[in-house]
Formats: sequence, structure tokens, C-alpha cells
Amino acid sequence: TIRYLAGIAGPSGFGSNSTAEQVTQQYSPSNNLTALITGATSGIGAETARVLAKRGVRVVIGARDMKKAIKIREKIQEESPYAEITLLEIDLSSLASVRRFCSEFLALELPLNILINNAGVYSHNLEVTEEKIEMTFATNYLGNFLLTKMLLDKMIDASNKTNIQGRIINVSSAVHSWAKRTCFCFKDMFNGKNYNGTRAYAQSKLAMILHVKEMARRLKVKNARVTINAVHPGIVKTEIIRAHKGLITDFLFFIASKLLKTISQGASTTCYVALSQKIEGVSGKYFVDCNESDCSSLANDELEAKKLWNNTNTFLHKHLRHAPIGSSSSIFS
Repeated sequence: TIRYLAGIAGPSGFGSNSTAEQVTQQYSPSNNLTALITGATSGIGAETARVLAKRGVRVVIGARDMKKAIKIREKIQEESPYAEITLLEIDLSSLASVRRFCSEFLALELPLNILINNAGVYSHNLEVTEEKIEMTFATNYLGNFLLTKMLLDKMIDASNKTNIQGRIINVSSAVHSWAKRTCFCFKDMFNGKNYNGTRAYAQSKLAMILHVKEMARRLKVKNARVTINAVHPGIVKTEIIRAHKGLITDFLFFIASKLLKTISQGASTTCYVALSQKIEGVSGKYFVDCNESDCSSLANDELEAKKLWNNTNTFLHKHLRHAPIGSSSSIFS
């Protein structure tokens, strides 16, 4: 807590006060990298897209609201006129939308070096998707799992051709530690049984870290030149809390303003893990304030990670059995 409040730098040389521009300042692009970022039309995602574009990375923004995406692209290109920004529509709560998005992205025949699973929602009340899946679980975890699954071969191919290590980043949260083992059941999370908004959000963020742990293990076994890590951006007032706007919420954020990160500080860890040479080869880790950190004991449970992985794969193969679902890599077998 003292380190956070004082902004004391960790082993990486950066800390809680570091901004996205600061942590990428030493990055000099010698290669034409392509980064795909979901949820980049506001907040941390938009700042991540802006800074990566400023550093010469080609950016593909996966967005649910294309009008917002167009405005973000215009804003980025005002600052970086030569930035390559491609916009594609995606709704991560819809498995059908994820499949369409991946088909459209692959048709562009771009390499894929960095995949940032940033998009997320918080739903105070129980909502279900068009496929009858609880909204928070579907958007924050299941949609990102399928997206990664369908684009993994593209990332492996890019790393083999360019000899540049691919990087996958799951934007999680310290809130993952609030999830309890007794409530962490795939079927219940899927159906929204006994729904509680905060618990559902915490469970989805825990699932994202477990995804990182199991996928990192599988990538290592197959000697794939792709890493995957999770990041906690910090507490930032972004649109994730749009369902909680109100007098009390605004008052609490005003009181706690000294503890909150700016959006640029919130995007710093994602940008650091995306571009830093210091973490070349690092995989399966959890980063906070641009430094490796500890996650909960449940998030480190290998058996829980394997169980979630198997349940997720089983569901996707059953639900999408009449449609191609991407990666032929044995990593997902």
C-alpha cells in the first residue's frame, strides 16, 4: 500500500504513478508490429491504442460501438498522422459476433503480434446474451477465450515468420481475489445462478487469470513462441462502472480521488507487458503497476485452471459443433 501511494518504482523501474507513455518511451519499433485491442473505444483501452500507435504499432480496434471507434481513430491520428488504425466490429458477449470478427480479421491478412483482451463489462442486474449465457461471464471471459482460440494459429504463424515473440494480455483485476472457491462453478457462472453483480465480475476476472495460467503451460509444452500474461490496471474511473453512476458513486470517487489512477497510469501495465523487452519470454504471470505480482491462491490452482479450460472447451465444441471455431493447434485439444 505504501509503495502504491508513494509511487515507488519496483524492479521494472516503474510503479503506480508511471504512465503508458513513460513505460514505452524506450521502445523503438524496428519491426512492423500489429496489435489487436478489444474495448478500445474509451478509458484504458483507448489510451492503450493511442500509445501503441504513437510507438509505431499498427493497431486493430475491435469495438462494439463503431461510432465511438471512428472518433477514437480520428483522435489518435490527429496526434499520430501516420498511425495505421483498422476498425472492426465485435460484441464479445456474442459467440457469433466473435466468429464473424475473426473471419473479417483473418481476411485482412495482417500479422498478429499482440492480442490485448481488454474489453469488459459490469452488470449490476442479471442479464443474459442472445445465446442465453450470463452477460458478465460471456463478455469478460468466454468471448475472450474464443477470440484467443480462433486467432492463436495466426499469432504462432506470425512469430515463426518474423522471429518476434507473440504476446497475449488478459486485462484482469485485483478483484479476482474476492471470488470464493465454493462459488466458482462453471455451470452456475454460465447460467447466472444466484446472481450477484460484484461476485460475477470477480469470478470473470479470476477466470481470465486461470485462462492465462493454463494456456501458458500449454504454450510452453508446445514450444510456441507466444506468451500470455494477466494485468491488473489499478482502480480507474472508467465506463466499466457506468451502471453505477449516481450521486453516491460520484461522491465516493471524489473522496477516493487521491487513490485512483489516471487513465494513462491505468494503461501503463498493459503497454509495459505488450512492448517491454525486459519480459521477453515471461509467461503465465500476473502484473500490477508494471511489475510481477502475486495473485490469489485460487488463481494459482493448476487443477482449477485445467478444469475451467476443459469445461470451456467442451462447451464451445458442443455449442459451435456446426461451425469452425478456429485454432487447429493441439494447445486447445
